[in-house]
Amino acid sequence: MEPTPKINPEQHDILPLLAAQNRTLDWLNTDDGNPYSLPNTARRTYLNATSVVPLRYRTAVAQQPEIRQWINGLVGEAFAAQKKQPTPAAVVRSGPSLLILGSVGIGKTYQGYGALREMAITGAVAEWTVVTAADLYARLQPRFGVDSETEFERHAKAPVLFVDDLGAGGKLSEHTENVNFRLINYRYDHQLPTLITSNLLPKELGARMGDRVASRLVEMCHRINMTGDDKRRRAA
Repeated sequence: MEPTPKINPEQHDILPLLAAQNRTLDWLNTDDGNPYSLPNTARRTYLNATSVVPLRYRTAVAQQPEIRQWINGLVGEAFAAQKKQPTPAAVVRSGPSLLILGSVGIGKTYQGYGALREMAITGAVAEWTVVTAADLYARLQPRFGVDSETEFERHAKAPVLFVDDLGAGGKLSEHTENVNFRLINYRYDHQLPTLITSNLLPKELGARMGDRVASRLVEMCHRINMTGDDKRRRAA
């Protein structure tokens, strides 16, 4: 295995993430020759994670304490599983999901990418798939030359999935309602960690997503209700 490059803190703005984990840059950039040591795994996982983080969110940091609790719970389960059945690295494979609710522009997506970045430097491997709900619906529309079922399984079976803006837009079509139920139901049944953001209010989940989806989300997810103003408008 090729040595993992050291992390440049100026390029990645990683110091706040390390501080949240009570770790230092020297720890992260330590190479003891073991490719599966915690620092080497953390660097490799972090660099892989940056490939799915958009440029706008490359310095995102999760400030919500509930997000850190969720991360610590998943990572703790991964290390506990590694002790029971020794493997080269701890891998996040199962556990509770996280639902972040709040109005448009409040910072839900920023918090989501902050969670992704922070989980990446814990030393546990987390293989993220990231998609907006609108893009997911578009990719799963039946069309010539595309196997939409394979595309669905890529998201449904992802070890850790981030779905941004679930339930956005107007009334659900039969297609989007079917996608929502199949995706959430699969991940509910297999206890796959899923990070979801939505503009819906808690009381709107059933009406907009359908009772079957809302019921599963309530059981499978820790929930964060964010409040405040539209930060995009305020910045403009």
